Formats: sequence, C-alpha cells, structure tokens
Amino acid sequence: MGFPIVGILVLVGAGVGYAIRELNAKISTNSAEMKVRNLLESARQEAKETLLSAKDKAVKILEEAKGEEKERKLSLQRIEERLLHREELFEKKSQEVEEKNKTVDSELDRLKVVKAQLEKSSQKINGELERVAQMTREQAREELVSKAESEHRNDLTRALMKLEQTKQEEIEKKTSELVTTAIQRYARSHVSDITTSYLPLPAEDLKGKIIGREGRNIRTFERLTGVEVIMDEAPDVIVFSSFDPVRREVARLAMEKLIKDGRIQPAKIEEKVAEAGQEMNERMREAGENAAYEVGVLDLPRELIMLLGRLNYRTSFGQNVLMHSVEMAHIAGMLAEELGLRVDIAKKGALLHDIGKAVDHEIQGTHVNIGKKILQKYGMPEDIIRAMHSHHEEYPVEIPEAYLVNAADIISAGRPGARRETLEFYVKRLEDLEKIAHMFHGVEKAYAIQAGREIRVFVVPEKVDDFGAIRLAHDIAKRIEADLKYPGEIKVNVIRETRAVEYAR
Repeated sequence: MGFPIVGILVLVGAGVGYAIRELNAKISTNSAEMKVRNLLESARQEAKETLLSAKDKAVKILEEAKGEEKERKLSLQRIEERLLHREELFEKKSQEVEEKNKTVDSELDRLKVVKAQLEKSSQKINGELERVAQMTREQAREELVSKAESEHRNDLTRALMKLEQTKQEEIEKKTSELVTTAIQRYARSHVSDITTSYLPLPAEDLKGKIIGREGRNIRTFERLTGVEVIMDEAPDVIVFSSFDPVRREVARLAMEKLIKDGRIQPAKIEEKVAEAGQEMNERMREAGENAAYEVGVLDLPRELIMLLGRLNYRTSFGQNVLMHSVEMAHIAGMLAEELGLRVDIAKKGALLHDIGKAVDHEIQGTHVNIGKKILQKYGMPEDIIRAMHSHHEEYPVEIPEAYLVNAADIISAGRPGARRETLEFYVKRLEDLEKIAHMFHGVEKAYAIQAGREIRVFVVPEKVDDFGAIRLAHDIAKRIEADLKYPGEIKVNVIRETRAVEYAR
C-alpha cells in the first residue's frame, strides 16, 4: 500500500513541477512580448517625431526659397527698369548726334563753296600781280629770297660762326674734362718691342758650338723653333728673326738654356726647346692673369687668359698690344663711371678688343672677325662682343659702351710716344691730307702740320666768302673722314685773308 501512495505523490509532484515550469515559461514569454511591444511603440513615436521635424524643415526651406525668388524678381525688375532708362537716353543721344551731323555736313558744304570762291579770287589776284610785276610767282619768290640772303648774308655768317664756336666750345670742354680725368687717373709708360730678338753671348767662341759640325746644330734649332738664327750681324750677339714674336721668345729662352747647360747637340736642343715652350706657356698664362687682375676682370675662361697673354708678345705700330689693351680697359672703365654706363661691359670690351691679334697670323681674316668668333666660341655675353667689334668700323656701333671702347682706343693709340709709324706711312698721310684739300674749289694753298693732326687751308678771298669758308671746312673734314684712316682727330683750319692795299703819292 505504501508504494502506490508514494508513486501517486511522485506523479502529483511531477505534475505540479510541470505546471509550475509551464507557468514560468508563459510569464517569460509574456515579458518578452511586452518588451517587443514597448520597443515598437517607442520606434513609432520617434518616427512620428522625425516626420514632424522633417515637415517643419521642409516648410521653412520652401518659405525661404519663395522669399529668395521674390527678391530675385524684384532685382530683375529694377535691372529691367534701368536698362529701359538707358535705352531711352541712348535713343535721345543718337537723335542729337544725327542732328549735329546734319549741321556739320551743311557747314562743310558751305565751306567748300567759300574755299572754291577764295581759290578763284586768289588765282585772279596772283594773275593780276604777275601781270603788273611782269614775273611769275616762282620768280618773285626766288628774287625775294635772293634779296634777303644778300642783305643778311653777313648776319647769317656771324650767327652761324657764333653758334658753331659756342657748340664746339661746349663739346670740347665736356670731352676735355672726361678725357683729361681718365688720362690723369691712369698713366702707363710704353716699351716698344722690335721685330727681332737679341741674345748676348758670354764668349765669341760659343758661336761655333751653336752652329755645330757642318751646321747640324743650327739647322736643328731653326727646324724646331721655326726661327731664323743670324750669327754674324754683330759680335757676341745672336739675332732671332721671325714674324711670330712667340716663336722668337721661345727660341731666345731655349738658346739661353743651351748656353747655361753647355752641351749643345740635337738631342739636347730638342729637350731645351720643349722646356722653353712649356715655360713660355706659363709666362703667357701669368701675363694674361696679371692683366685681367689689374683691370678687375676675374671671370674670363682659361683659354681667353692664354690668348690674352699671347698679346704680350704682339706689337702694333711699336706698341705692346697687351699693355695697350690694359690701358684701354682702365680708360674705358673710368669713362663709363663718369657717364653712368656699364663699367664691366666697357672694361671687358676694351680688354678683349684685340684678342684676335693673338692668332691672326695663323687664321685667315681680320683680327676683329677672328676676335668676335673667339669670344662667341667661349660663350662671352653678346654685349661684350658688341662693345669690341666696332673699333675699326667693320661693324656699326650698337651699344653706348662701344663708343667708350673706340674712344679709349684712340686715346691710348694717339697719346704721344705710344706708337711709332714708319717714315713712308707718315709722309704718305701728310701728302694725302694736302691732296684732299687741293681738290676743292677756291683753295690756294694747303699745309699739313702738327704731325698730321692739323691742316691749314688758305683760300682765295674773291672766290670764297666767310660763309663759304665755314662750309668748305665742313666739306674737307667730311672728305678726310671718308677717305683716310688715322688715329685721333685732324683739325681743319680754313683761313680767308682779305688785304686792302693803297699807295700814297
């Protein structure tokens, strides 16, 4: 009996437990549903509020757009009103212009009629005057001009002479100040090189060693140096003759080295000539560097420095070309400072103006063209080339600094003692000056004086008056400029002398 009761109790307990578990599950399910409902309700509320807010914003945007559109319409309306007003003004102005044009056209027509009447009256008056005066209008004008010229000829002559003198005095004063300042600030003595080089011998018997057996040594020396060696011109002296001064100097240095060494034979000659060539290159480099440093030009390529140094062994009319170029650079630089021009361009143009002379005996062409090509090859600025290439009038003057280079060239070359000329060239220049003066009508005598710096021309007073003397001096000067080449300037002095002679008896 006990077992069934227990079983019943167990069954009852199990059923109660199952009922309780079902109840708990139902309660949990109801709680989850409640949460879901709450979430859904909350989401609906937020969506409703968001929709209301979006509607409010849309209404505001629409109202703002309507306001802007209203303002835009008002603005367009005002613009349209202004355009209409301007159109009315333009039409009014156009009408006024048309009326004025009509008035001007009518006035022009009236003036044409008046002009035609005046021309007809003028022709009638001129014809009447020609009939009365018995000459044409052109004849009357020529007679009037001739009469005025004859009456006022002396006044015109004096006025022209005064203007010419005043202008000349002002120009000479200014140029004298500039040139004098430049020359006073720079002065250099000139050492004239000659076309042959000399080397004194310590003993006369050295000539035999130098000549060698059957002239072997002297022939080797001349072949290696390209210089003619003259042994019998003077005792204890060797003379080196060559058109190339660099070769002469190399030969002189090589001979010095051979004499000091004492062993004179072909192998030793070749060695010493090579040493002399290297030493000569070093000397030229140093000479070029010293010249460039002296004038303050420090950015030249090494090749131009070497060519510049070669000019130390070139002469022009007895004037050392390197010293001439350095002097020109100083003078051109000082003139540029005085005139406010580019000092560096003037200095470089002057220093390099004769660079072509370093190789003009080796290359075909004038030294100006050769120098221009050299400067272009080594990338020198175009203004420096323009400054140097017109100093012999082969090219036109293109920049102001070129005038300074030309002036410095004339000052350096024309300074007393700077250059020497051959007697034949000097006499020929004086003869040409006098011939040019005698070519003009009315010239009685002409004399070239002051070493060709002045020509005095005496005219026949009956054939040339004072006014004609001024014109004659001008014409002779222009002819000299066109036909002759000369350093510096030549003064043309025309002299007209009138003498009145009477005898008392």
